[in-house]
Amino acid sequence: MISDFKIIEIFCNLDDFMKEFDAVLTKNSISDISLPKKRNRKFKMSKSEVMTIMVIFHLKSHRNLKHFYLYYVSKHMNDFFPDLVSYNRFVELQKSVIQPLAVYLKLFGLGKCSGISFIDSTALKVCHYKREKQNKVFQGIAEKSYGTLGWFYGFKLHLVSNDKGQIVDFLITKANVDDRYPLKNKNFHDKIFGKIYGDKGCLGKDLFDKLFVDGIHLVTKLRKNMKKKALDFMDKVYLRKRAIIESVNDVLKNTCQIEHSRHRSFDNFLGNLIAGLTAYSFLDKKPGIKIQRFLPNMGVS
Repeated sequence: MISDFKIIEIFCNLDDFMKEFDAVLTKNSISDISLPKKRNRKFKMSKSEVMTIMVIFHLKSHRNLKHFYLYYVSKHMNDFFPDLVSYNRFVELQKSVIQPLAVYLKLFGLGKCSGISFIDSTALKVCHYKREKQNKVFQGIAEKSYGTLGWFYGFKLHLVSNDKGQIVDFLITKANVDDRYPLKNKNFHDKIFGKIYGDKGCLGKDLFDKLFVDGIHLVTKLRKNMKKKALDFMDKVYLRKRAIIESVNDVLKNTCQIEHSRHRSFDNFLGNLIAGLTAYSFLDKKPGIKIQRFLPNMGVS
């Protein structure tokens, strides 16, 4: 269960960010004189409160946002949120906070690279793949693809994590995008240095050379029909520990609930995903590894 102190911590962090975000946005906005003036009326609920409720939902055991808002927040969290609006109005307010929440996640919710990174992609199913033609919400947006668990319809979430289980960077693509595509994007791996460990789906001579020029050493297992190469002992150890990013995916899906099939709009899908990733950053305990290095004549480092 999430404590009251954790709720206050989440709100304070988001509220301090929103004050700076609104100040920067107001300072750098360009007004069009030809357009009619609009009333700049404040919402009954602040954007910080809306963002906090979205994040808290992903840290609770509830699976349905409507039930969570109506039967938990409205009845048991009045002390934290005294100016609650109707659920329909709350859904409308969610769309206005997706952009600032994504900016907060990119600036403050991600971890730092430690020189040891792990990369993997996970499927984000939006419905059963046999119902893709019946799904109107993601028509023309989502795609069908084949993964390790069979066919699925939706998107892919590409993640890079460090050895502490913190997400260093992420990228959302369509389901049929190659797993090597994010690493080819300089903007995706500009925060990474040192060694990055991936599965066999990241294999590629051109990709290895491209990353090596950028100061990144890609390490993967080899396929059976490939010529074997000698690996450093620590590389073998970290390849075995690559399951840490699978644990990160498991927490994101089963605890932070970033995947479900009840979306009613693409904005709702993005808001749910960004809030889930933000909620993960607030978790006190994350999957991590601790490896002791044995150096010759120096003992344990």
